Amino acid sequence: MEIPETLLCLFSESIEGQQGSYTITVPEQEVANGGVHENGSYRVALLTSQATKADSSDANSDESDGWLEPPVEEGERRNVEINDIGEQGDGIASVERGYIVIVPKTEPQDRVTVEITSVTSRFAFAEVVEHDIDEE
Repeated sequence: MEIPETLLCLFSESIEGQQGSYTITVPEQEVANGGVHENGSYRVALLTSQATKADSSDANSDESDGWLEPPVEEGERRNVEINDIGEQGDGIASVERGYIVIVPKTEPQDRVTVEITSVTSRFAFAEVVEHDIDEE
């Protein structure tokens, strides 16, 4: 599948039905950090599970529910910049497709190397391995 350069964001979300219409919730990070603006008007493309599970050898597995696979794995190390602070006081970083990584003991604008400790379909938790990294 070809993705146009004009794509503003890409994320996974469920569709909620309410009184004959349907709603897709846009993650806060897409509005805070992306080119998406509150009350803006946008085109939305919906991808099936076959289109979103690139190179999946087992499309009929229990995991084939239409969601994109998380872009991180447990044990993986990443360089991230903390963009925000969550309700519990943890730092929040955004990686590919607006996927959220929650990092305790960090502040906005911290640039850190983290190790992913836990992954869910919507977000991951990570621990700081190194503070104040230089991204070149």
